[in-house]
Amino acid sequence: MSLSSDEIEQLLTHVDANLDKSLERWFELLRIPSISTDTAYAPQCREAAEWLSDQLSALGFDAAVRDTKGNPMVVAHARQEGGTNALFYGHYDVQPVDPLELWHSDPFEPAMVEDEKGEKHVYARGAADDKGLVMTFVEACRTFLSVKGKLPLGLSFIIEGEEESASRNFLPFVSANADELKADLALVCDTGMWDDQTPAIVTSLRGLVAEDMTITCATRDLHSGMYGSAARNPNQVVADIIASLRNPDGSVAVEGFYDDVRETPPEIVEMWKHLDFDEKEFLGMVGLTTPAGEKGRTVFEQVNARPTCEINGISGGYAGEGFKTVIPAKANAKISFRLVADQDPQKVRDAFRKHVRDRLPPDCRVEFEEHGAAAAVAVPFSGPYIDKAKQALKQEWGTEPVLHGGGGSIPAVESIKKVLGLDALMIGFGRKDDAVHSPNEKLDLEAFHKGIRSWVRILAALG
Repeated sequence: MSLSSDEIEQLLTHVDANLDKSLERWFELLRIPSISTDTAYAPQCREAAEWLSDQLSALGFDAAVRDTKGNPMVVAHARQEGGTNALFYGHYDVQPVDPLELWHSDPFEPAMVEDEKGEKHVYARGAADDKGLVMTFVEACRTFLSVKGKLPLGLSFIIEGEEESASRNFLPFVSANADELKADLALVCDTGMWDDQTPAIVTSLRGLVAEDMTITCATRDLHSGMYGSAARNPNQVVADIIASLRNPDGSVAVEGFYDDVRETPPEIVEMWKHLDFDEKEFLGMVGLTTPAGEKGRTVFEQVNARPTCEINGISGGYAGEGFKTVIPAKANAKISFRLVADQDPQKVRDAFRKHVRDRLPPDCRVEFEEHGAAAAVAVPFSGPYIDKAKQALKQEWGTEPVLHGGGGSIPAVESIKKVLGLDALMIGFGRKDDAVHSPNEKLDLEAFHKGIRSWVRILAALG
């Protein structure tokens, strides 16, 4: 479907005229407490899946709620022969609301609040992550079907109910249904804006390796006066190993860690230099002043495009009130690695374990427990799909979208790439102050409204 500028304006006018109805549907979904981390809410998760399936069925999609070992998937199809077909991914599950007393209103009763600037915000759990963003896409599809009677390209949906609890059933489901889910590209709306008025396309998500390391020395805790210096102290061993993980220049010292790390293209690094990103402000917001990572890398590059190693927890010996002069028998550290494209999680895990074992002194043994692994995902900075999306976003927002990497991960995106071989256009409309996963989560009305308009433009361009 090739659309003229007048036809696109007709679609956008329809979005504007029907915003109130779009809000009503969004609010209906927000009222369902689909918390995936608590099995007590399994019926509500299924209710949310059925609500979405019913909405898509009413639009003419071949939609169904599909069971997994956990919460169900919503799968829907409206394919087109001989043209582009896209697979849209989102999730209907939400985080718990605790601590409830910090919410200003009922987290499952959407509240529209106007601030002193006259801007309107919708407060509810899932407002931004991810129900609001899913609904921007659904409402864009509704607009095409209402105005034109058909979509500009073929579309399938896969909407899961366990993204907030590690997507543990997503990969098995996609693997078992790979033929059904074939497409030319994936569309993902679980990211955010660069700033309030600048759209963004996320071009990479970092992978993750998480390790729990326990070092044991003596057979029991020891009196430090009787055994001090003579007995190996596992706290000291853990401290020494942790210290060995970084080089003086801030880089990770695990052998082979950077072997598969690609450099960011120079033109992208140059573009980042001109972004409205203040390193001092970024660190200052959390009470810091001095960058601590790799020397010669900007803070923006460090958190968006470079791998890292972080110590997430250390324990050993007595940590209660007062003092106990003890040499513990065991000490523990929880260590995670964020990975970038082409790094193999298992290779990194093996290299870390070798690094630790090579530094174990006599009378020490180590045990490892893994806590998940996922490869990074990266998409090309240019290509027919991303170039069309960039132009469509610029038309809606009046400014060039920022292309940048995401510091976190979306497990489903890696699964889609691994099983289906699809690159993902990751475009979202959340803002930095949306308080996702926190009390008083919100999405701005403007973000929701222009999110629908943006998807109308993007779908028209892709078609």
